[in-house]
Amino acid sequence: MTETMSGDARASAGSNFVSRSRPGAAPYPPQTRPGAAGPSSPSGPTPGGQPGWTGTGGRHSVARAHSVAALENVAYRAQVSWERRYVRLLILFDAAACVVAAGLAFFVRFGDLVDFETKPVSIKPYILMTVLLPLAWVLAMSLNRAYETRFLGGGSEEFRRVVNAAARFTAALAIISYATKAEIARSYVLIAFPAATLLSVAGRVIGRGILHRMRRAGRCLHRVLVVGAGESAATLVRLAQRDPTSGWSVVGVVLDRSPGRHSHDRPERSGFDLLGVPIVGTSETLHTAITATHATTVAICPQMDGETLRRVLWTLEGSDVDVLVSSALTDVTGPRISIRPVAGLPLLHIEEPELSGTRRVMKGVFDRCVAGTVILLFLPVLLGLGIAVRLTSRGPALFKQTRVGRGGEHFTMFKFRSMYVDAEARKAELESRNERAEGLLFKMRDDPRVTRVGKFLRKWSLDELPQLINVLNGSMSLVGPRPPLPSEVARYEDDVHRRLMVKPGLTGLWQISGRSDLEWDESVRLDLRYVENWSLAMDFVILWRTVFAVLRREGAY
Repeated sequence: MTETMSGDARASAGSNFVSRSRPGAAPYPPQTRPGAAGPSSPSGPTPGGQPGWTGTGGRHSVARAHSVAALENVAYRAQVSWERRYVRLLILFDAAACVVAAGLAFFVRFGDLVDFETKPVSIKPYILMTVLLPLAWVLAMSLNRAYETRFLGGGSEEFRRVVNAAARFTAALAIISYATKAEIARSYVLIAFPAATLLSVAGRVIGRGILHRMRRAGRCLHRVLVVGAGESAATLVRLAQRDPTSGWSVVGVVLDRSPGRHSHDRPERSGFDLLGVPIVGTSETLHTAITATHATTVAICPQMDGETLRRVLWTLEGSDVDVLVSSALTDVTGPRISIRPVAGLPLLHIEEPELSGTRRVMKGVFDRCVAGTVILLFLPVLLGLGIAVRLTSRGPALFKQTRVGRGGEHFTMFKFRSMYVDAEARKAELESRNERAEGLLFKMRDDPRVTRVGKFLRKWSLDELPQLINVLNGSMSLVGPRPPLPSEVARYEDDVHRRLMVKPGLTGLWQISGRSDLEWDESVRLDLRYVENWSLAMDFVILWRTVFAVLRREGAY
C-alpha cells in the first residue's frame, strides 16, 4: 500500500528537519522579527483569545523584543542542556555495559589474574581489548546514530540502532582479526559482544524509564508549536497531549492561512479553550509566534499545501527549531512506514501488518514455551491460590467465561474466581453504579461482588494467571488485544472488528496503559494500534513493561 502525500507538503513526513545553528543567531526577516509589526501581523486578540504578537514601536517595543529573544535563548539552552545530559547518561550506560561484558568474558575465558603471570603474551591483547572496547563500542553507537535525540525516548528505532551497531561492530572486528591474523578466542567474542548488546539495551530501557518519569513530572519536554487549521490541528494537539511520555508540551497553535483556506477551516475557540492551548498567530507570522512561545519544535498538520510548506521550511532555516510534518494516518508506526521517492515526489509507503507467515508461527512457539515454563515453575503458587479461593468463598476455584478470539471464534477463558458465585445475578441491580459511561464494559472500584481474596488477586493481577492455560492450548497469546465478550462484539462498529484479526492476549498495550482506568475508545485505539504495528520486538517490550505495570498496580481493581 502506498499513501500519496499531497504536493510537496509531504516532502518530509516521518522525518525531522533539524537545524542547529548558534543560539542567539537571529535569521528573522525584518517584518517578522520579535516585536516588529509587519503588514501581516495580527493586531489585537487572536481567535484563541490571546494577545496578538505585534509590537507597538518605541522603546517599549524594543525592550520587549530583547526580553522575548533572551527568553527564547534560555528555552533553547534548557532543551539542549537536558538533551546533552541524557545522551551523556546513555554513553555512560553503554561504556559500563562494555566494561562489565568484557570483564565477564575475560574472567570466564582466562580465570583469575594468576594466568597473567604464566601467559603474559597470550593475555595482554585481551587486556588491551577489554580496556579499549568501551571506547570503540561508544564510537560504533555514535556512527550508527544511536545517540541522535530524535530516536531517543520512544519507539523501537533506538533499540534497533543499538543492535545494528553491535552487529556491525562485531562484523568489523571479525574482518580486522582475519586480515591481521590476530588470534582472538571465540569464547571471548561469544560472551563479550552478546552480553554488551543486552546490557546496552537494558541501559536504554533504564534511561527511557528515567526520562519518562521526568516527563510525567513536566521536565525534559519539547516546546511544540502546532501549525494547522480546523479539526486537523485539534487532532494533532489532542494526540500530543494524550501521552505525557512523548515529551511534547504544546505551547500554541498557529492558524494555517494557505491558499484555499477559509474561515470555517479555522479551529473553534471553545475546542482549543477546552484543550488549554492558545492560538498565537497565523502561518504568516510563524517566526514571531515561535519567539513568543519559546517553541523548540514546529509540528505541521497534513493539510498544508506544498508551496506554503516549502516557504515555511525556508523561513525557519537557521532558527534552532525542529520541523515535523504530520501524516493524516494515525497509530501506524515503526518499520511499516518508509519514504519512497517517485519522480521527485516523496510517497509514504505503508507495508501490510505482519499478521501471518513465519513470524506468526514464531510467536505461537514462543507463547507456548513461555506459558508451559511458567506453569511448571509456579505450579505450587497456582495450587495455593486455587485453594485460597475455595476456602474463602463458596464455588469453584476457576471462573470460566466465553470470550471471542481470533477470527470471531468463541473459546472458554479461565481465571481465578474473584467474585461470589451470584455475581452475574447481582449485576443488574448495580448497573446504575457503573463507572463506564459508554456502557460496553461494567467497572466499579468498590464492587461488592468481589471477595476478600478476589480483591488481593485483582490487586496483583494474579486472577489472570490461569489464562496461561489458554495460551498453552492456542486460544490466546501472551500479548494481544483484550479478550472481548460476545455481547461486546455484537455491538462493535466495523472498524473495531479489526481487533479480532489476532489472538487476544494475557497482557497488551491496554494492560500497561491503565487497564480499568482506560475509557472504551482509548482501549480500542490501543488494541488497534497493536494489530497495526505488531512485531516480536513489540511483544518483548510489552512483556517487560507488564512487570512494572503489575508492581505499580495501576488500574487494577
